[in-house]
Amino acid sequence: MSLASEVVSALAGRTLSTAESLTGGGIGAAITGIPGSSAVFKGGVISYTNEIKHRILKVDAAVLDGCGAVSAPVAEQMAAGARVLMETDFALSVTGLAGPGGDEYGNPVGTVYIGFSDGKRVFSRRFHFTGDREAVRRQTVEEALRLILEQLETE
Repeated sequence: MSLASEVVSALAGRTLSTAESLTGGGIGAAITGIPGSSAVFKGGVISYTNEIKHRILKVDAAVLDGCGAVSAPVAEQMAAGARVLMETDFALSVTGLAGPGGDEYGNPVGTVYIGFSDGKRVFSRRFHFTGDREAVRRQTVEEALRLILEQLETE
């Protein structure tokens, strides 16, 4: 069984939304590739720019300016914003650098933050993936799916 299949099964009766930056909708694509996913997946926002992170997901502009888009506070605010916007039980977010270069905040290529929100708690985890652009994006999708599975198992 694929990770996405496991997520869809584990969500049973609950809903998920996503806010994706570097993966460009890869998490949503993985989930919606599973038959029956429409019962649990409400949708996602591809927030590739800071403007969309701020305007649609309500990420604080001062946080974006102060910490940069690739940071724990931004990942957390993206997840919380997606959950509220789409009125879901859970939300995942991803923000990071798939390449070709790092950012002005000192984050190298492969730095990724995955955020989670369930209305009671919001947190993020930092990862450093290796490989080319597609490898970083693929690893990000896999770790995001693992994170939601882990959280559903503790419910």
